[in-house]
Formats: sequence, C-alpha cells, structure tokens
Amino acid sequence: MTAVAGAILALSSLAGFAETSGENGTASADFTQQLTMMIGAERAVLGEVRTSHMRQLTSPPVEARVAASSGAAVTYTREWLAAQPTPAASASLTCLSEALYFEARGESVEGQFAVAEVILNRVDSVRFPNSVCGVINQGTGRKYQCQFTYTCDGRAEVVNEPRAYDRVQKVAATMLNGANRSLTGGATYYHTRAVNPRWARQFNRTAAIGVHLFYKPPRRLSQYN
Repeated sequence: MTAVAGAILALSSLAGFAETSGENGTASADFTQQLTMMIGAERAVLGEVRTSHMRQLTSPPVEARVAASSGAAVTYTREWLAAQPTPAASASLTCLSEALYFEARGESVEGQFAVAEVILNRVDSVRFPNSVCGVINQGTGRKYQCQFTYTCDGRAEVVNEPRAYDRVQKVAATMLNGANRSLTGGATYYHTRAVNPRWARQFNRTAAIGVHLFYKPPRRLSQYN
C-alpha cells in the first residue's frame, strides 16, 4: 500500500470512528490512537512530495508574486536588474548566485537567466537532486566529476567582482521567486561554444544564448532526463 493510500484509509477510518464515538461513547484513548495513525500517514504522504513541488503548491500564483515585487514582467537588461531590491539572504539564493557568478558572470543578462533556468529545471527533474544547492554541488569532491566545474576544479571560489555578484544575485532571486522559464525550452544541460562535449551530439539543442548552447536529452536516453 502506498503512503497516499494509507493516508486515505486512515482518514476514512477516523471519520467512521468519530461517528461511532459520538453514538456509543467510545473511550478517548482509542480516539487518540486513531488520530495518531492519521497524523503518521499524513506525514508519510508529505515526505513523498518533492520540495520543489511543495513550494509550487504553497506559493501564490506567478502573477501575484510579480505584482508584489515590481509590478512588471522581467526585462533582460542591467537597468532592470539595477532597479530590483536587494534580496533577503537564504541558502538557495547563495548557491544559485555563486553558480551564476562563476559560470555566467561574463554572459548577457539574458544568458544569466538562461543558466539559472537550467539549474531550476534540474531541481524539478527526478533525475537530479531536489534542491538548488543539491543540484549545484552534485559530484563535488571528485575532481572534474562534478556537474558545475567551478565546484571541483581545485581552485578557491573567491568573488572578486562585487558588482557582478550583486547583479547575478538579483537574477537568482527573480528566478527563485517564480519568474517564467521561457528561454531554454526546458533544458537541463548546457555548455559553452568553446567546447564540444560528446554527449551534445546525442542531445536535442533547445536554445543558443550568448556563449552557451542549451540541450534536453532525447527520450530514449532516459538516464539523462
């Protein structure tokens, strides 16, 4: 029996028990036991829901988030970014900001948003870790075996361009707040034009933005989805 089915069964049992309890005066201890079972089943169900999906379920609609922040759609310019407020700190914001800084700070604003899309698309994919920091640090600790080179190239990650970091931090915050992902066609992979990885020959290119090319794996290569 799945956790979802278990939760439904527990809820049904509790509902029937509550009716019986009201009519026959069943002991409160039995009711407490039934309630405990229901809460346990509910927790099991919630444990199966991916973090990203839970965030989508509990977040306000995109239109509301946009209206609450700037009242306007995203514009891929430095001027638009400069007008955005400094975001509140969080672990996800730090991870995504650092990834954009070390992977795409030399890109156009549009290119930085595109790289952010790939990272968040991976968060939503069952083939990758289900958190921003988990996606970015996947494989870290094994030299050149990581997903994002800067996390395993043996060099210290030092931010030497604070203005560039401020910009990518606002890009990261905008994406984490639910901005539309319309640039890369759902891509979960990318590389720069300076390299030609073997895997790219088998994947479907979805976009070319700035110095980066973006891809989705074909369905037959399910291990990459």
